[in-house]
Amino acid sequence: MGTQVVEIREAIRQAIDEEMTRDERVLILGEEVAEYNGAYKVTKGMLDKWGKDRIIDTPIAELGFAGLAIGAAMCGLRPIVEFMSFNFSFVGCDQIISNAIKMYYMSGKRFSVPIVFRGPNGAAAQVSSQHSHCVEAIYGNLPGLIIVAPSNAYDAKGLLKSAVRNNNPVLFLENELSYGAKMEIPTEEYLVPIGKAKVVREGKHVTLISHSRMVELCKEAANEVAKKGIEVEVIDLRTIKPLDLATIADSVRKTHLCALVEEGHIFAGICAEVGFLIQQHCFDFLDAPIERVCQRETPMPYSKVLEKETMPTKERIIAALNKLLR
Repeated sequence: MGTQVVEIREAIRQAIDEEMTRDERVLILGEEVAEYNGAYKVTKGMLDKWGKDRIIDTPIAELGFAGLAIGAAMCGLRPIVEFMSFNFSFVGCDQIISNAIKMYYMSGKRFSVPIVFRGPNGAAAQVSSQHSHCVEAIYGNLPGLIIVAPSNAYDAKGLLKSAVRNNNPVLFLENELSYGAKMEIPTEEYLVPIGKAKVVREGKHVTLISHSRMVELCKEAANEVAKKGIEVEVIDLRTIKPLDLATIADSVRKTHLCALVEEGHIFAGICAEVGFLIQQHCFDFLDAPIERVCQRETPMPYSKVLEKETMPTKERIIAALNKLLR
C-alpha cells in the first residue's frame, strides 16, 4: 500500500473526487465552490474536471441552496453542501432542522435525505463573535442528524467518504485553522467508520477526551505532562453523534480519572453530555469529579489576547490534568 503526505483540505478534496467518480449522483454546491475553487481551496480544480452540472456555485443564500439540495437528495441525488462557515448555516437552519433531519420520519420512511453539510466550524483567527460559533452542541440536540468532526487528514478523508455513502443527513465539521495540517495517508481507497472513536495516545493515569482541532492541543498537553511521568490516554471522538460510549467507558474504567475538552461553550455543550454519560455508566470507577476545559461563557472577542483567554489552551488542559492528579 502506497502513502502520500497531504493537507486536510486535499484529503477532503480527494474524498469528494473519489465519491463523484464512484457515484454519478454525487455533486457539490455552495458559495464559491466552482469558479473560485472554494473559499479554502478544498474544491480546487474540480469545476474543470466535473463541469458546472456537478460543481455548482450558488448565490449568497444559505436557506435557498440548503433547501434546493435537500429536495435533490429526496429525489435520488447525493448532494454535498459546502457552507463557507458553519456560522452561515444558521441562515439556512430551518431547512436543515425542519426538513433534512425530519423528512424520513415525517414521510413514514418514504423519503430518505442522503446529504452532507460540510465546512469550517468554530473559531479561526480574529474573526470575532459572529464568525466563531461551534455548532455541534446546537445541532446535536436534534434527532435524525449524524455529526462528524475529524481532527486529521486520514480521518477527514475516510469519514467524508463514509458520510457521502450514508443515507442520513450528516453534518461534517471541519476547521479553518486545520486545513493546512499535513499527514501521511494511504493512496489506496479506505473508509473510516462513522460512530467509532479512536485512542490516539495510550495511557494509564487519566483519560483526556476531545474532538476536531482540540485533539492536537490535548496531545500537546499529554506530551508535556509525560515529562513528569504522567501517562495520559487521549481519545479522539471523531463522531459526536452517534457517540462511541464503549471506547470512552473502557478508558475511564482503566484510568479512573477523566478530563473533557471542547472548543464550544461549557453550558449544555458536548462535554456536558459526555460527562453525564460517563458518570452514569462509570460512576463507581471514578476517583475524582470529571474536569471540563471549554470556551469561556462570553462571545468571542476580536482582540488576540482576549481571544486566547477565551479559548481552551494547552496550559488550561494541563491545569485540569494536574487538578485531577493531586
